[in-house]
Amino acid sequence: MSFLEGIHHVAIIVSDYETSKRFYTEVLRLPTINETYRSERDSWKLDLSLPDGGQLEVFSFPNSPERPSYPEAQGLRHLAFRVKNLERAIEALNSQGVETEPVRVDELTVRRFTFFADPDGLPLELYEE
Repeated sequence: MSFLEGIHHVAIIVSDYETSKRFYTEVLRLPTINETYRSERDSWKLDLSLPDGGQLEVFSFPNSPERPSYPEAQGLRHLAFRVKNLERAIEALNSQGVETEPVRVDELTVRRFTFFADPDGLPLELYEE
């Protein structure tokens, strides 16, 4: 058995802090835990709470490089959020102007899911449980 107990947080770097802050706090409705400006780095760090107790850290850094390719760059492939009702979640996103891909079914778990993107094109997934 692993000594790991779960994921504490996922960290992302964004190109436009205010746009991404609005997306994650207003569109996805994630509550803010803490927001810090680090002047020595000219960088913002926004800690957001996920419903399962995990956290999402949103960073801004001046002149950070773009993601090398979409969607199959090495490294983090996508961030998936659990939802109880996929249609309701899709409607909430679409009502905020966020486009979602057609719903697919995972061939291994037979669960439904869809993808959408944050303001920087980071692939995000809604996975119905």
